[in-house]
Amino acid sequence: MPPDHREVPTFVITGAHPKLYNHDLAPTKPEERTWGVFSLFAMWMSDVHSVGGYTFAASLFFLGLTGWQVLISMLVGIMIVYFLMNLIGRPSLRYGIPYPVVARISFGVMGANLAAVVRGIVGIVWYGVQTYFASKAVQVLVITLAPSTVSLTHNSVLGLSTLAWASFIFMWLFQLVIFLSGMERIRKFIDFCGPVVYVVMFALAIWILWHAGFSSLALQLSPPAASTTATIGVMANAAMLIVAYFAALLLNFGDFARFGKNESAMKKGNFLGLPVNFLVFSIITVIVTAGTLKVFGTAIMDPVLIVQKIGNPIVVILGSVTFIVATMGINIVANFVSPAYDISNLYPQRINFRLGGLITSILSVLVCPWLFVASPQAITLFVSIFGAVLGPMFGIIVSDYYLVKRQTLIVEDLYTMSSGGSFHYDGGWNRKAVIALALAGALSIGLSLLGAYKVIFNVGDWGWLIGASAGALIYVALAGQRSAIRTAPAGG
Repeated sequence: MPPDHREVPTFVITGAHPKLYNHDLAPTKPEERTWGVFSLFAMWMSDVHSVGGYTFAASLFFLGLTGWQVLISMLVGIMIVYFLMNLIGRPSLRYGIPYPVVARISFGVMGANLAAVVRGIVGIVWYGVQTYFASKAVQVLVITLAPSTVSLTHNSVLGLSTLAWASFIFMWLFQLVIFLSGMERIRKFIDFCGPVVYVVMFALAIWILWHAGFSSLALQLSPPAASTTATIGVMANAAMLIVAYFAALLLNFGDFARFGKNESAMKKGNFLGLPVNFLVFSIITVIVTAGTLKVFGTAIMDPVLIVQKIGNPIVVILGSVTFIVATMGINIVANFVSPAYDISNLYPQRINFRLGGLITSILSVLVCPWLFVASPQAITLFVSIFGAVLGPMFGIIVSDYYLVKRQTLIVEDLYTMSSGGSFHYDGGWNRKAVIALALAGALSIGLSLLGAYKVIFNVGDWGWLIGASAGALIYVALAGQRSAIRTAPAGG
């Protein structure tokens, strides 16, 4: 029988190998489990309430569906995400371990580095991209407060103007100060981010409705699909787009769940933060977007541009600051915490969470995100190669924990290099997991590339599901019967 997840036991690790252990990778202590329902709810608000999240939600209403059809698609997609987040979060909540340590269960104590590096690279690149987007809001803010600074935007140094560089460096340092203060300070910061964005979004929606008129708004922003069959297909694609949007956190949600007070708090926080919050935010988004069509003559999906067009300096300042905070929130949740743990996992003796975060920040600059986002080919290749393997890794980890290990494991074995350890496998690598990742990853990458370059129909909307399913099926087939895992009573 699987263990009872209602109460969270405490685990004490003795004799851990220094290559696998430091304070940040160790199971969380009772006093560190401070994330209740509101903190997890706020975490999801920080993830969704961003410029990227706004644009994504608005884009769903341009798929040729009625407002109700979009909302039904959203509900289906976000409920799938809610269910999968609870699945991936449970082992971290149960044993108090972050994503790279969870990956050791399936890939082995050394093979987990492969899974950690792939997720870390995705986080580092998008961390740089989001920092760049936030710096553009900083630049708008500076020009609003000091119009003469527009003269600093007329040159170019390595692809950025002087003001753009100053804005980017400011944003980079500002985030770093907060991020390196530790997970408890991060929790308090994101408790603030999500609700603040809601206040501004509601105010923006009220302003739009006041000027556009509620009765004149339509939630269908593009021509309808040609047939009922086509409509169902578009709705299914929309639901899968939502799942794909959360692909990165579907791997490392455990980095946050490990600090949860109990499973009830995790599920309630996830429910409020995912189905409830995502749908409310999306409705506000489409009201604002549809309203811009009436007020400005064109549908605007960039909220920063909307506040600029309003023209009131106070509104521009308030909006810019809000979306800077929003971008910082999603950068913490989706792009900073995971690489910090993943890099720490590579060399625990020397690299802790804070140093891992500093390395993440430095690497995010070296990516030159302003050049990256300017190249559609670079984005296509990156998403196709790295993003496409996130699904297979999720499928392998979840199928292994629930179907092969049956939610039973020895926590101490996650921190030992002994050949007798349950997760030592073959020299620290589980070859079956690596083979499953290679095969499912090749399928995902191949389909993604072929679709992106229009060699075949675009299966990008379904890429995550195809990869996750293939990874799970191949791994379970290779693993065969339940692994011979030593068991012990839960706790320690």
